[in-house]
Amino acid sequence: MPKNSSTPDFPGDLHSAQLALLETRAAYDEYAKTLPWSVEPMPGWEGDKQLHSSYRSGKADSPGYTDEQKAEVARFRAELLRLSIEVSTHSYWETLSGPDLVEARMALKHAHEASDEA
Repeated sequence: MPKNSSTPDFPGDLHSAQLALLETRAAYDEYAKTLPWSVEPMPGWEGDKQLHSSYRSGKADSPGYTDEQKAEVARFRAELLRLSIEVSTHSYWETLSGPDLVEARMALKHAHEASDEA
């Protein structure tokens, strides 16, 4: 996709930090899918039968997170916070104001799409 003339030319470190933020978030989301439904051990449950259906909602017992899983979640969250701060407080934002600032922040969130297609 060719670069739109209204798309800002972001500093390399800002673009890299945004891309790292997106990738880290995606990795965290994938990791979270492998985790038990509860951080602490919890008994499972089964809901009432639904009207006009045999479906019953429920969850199996949760063993809770292991110490390794808790540490990995904490690592992901710390990295996501660090990258979020790096992106949102970058000095580039001081060069813009008003609608230009809003448009540039939104454009940065999609800047990786243009580089993926190039």
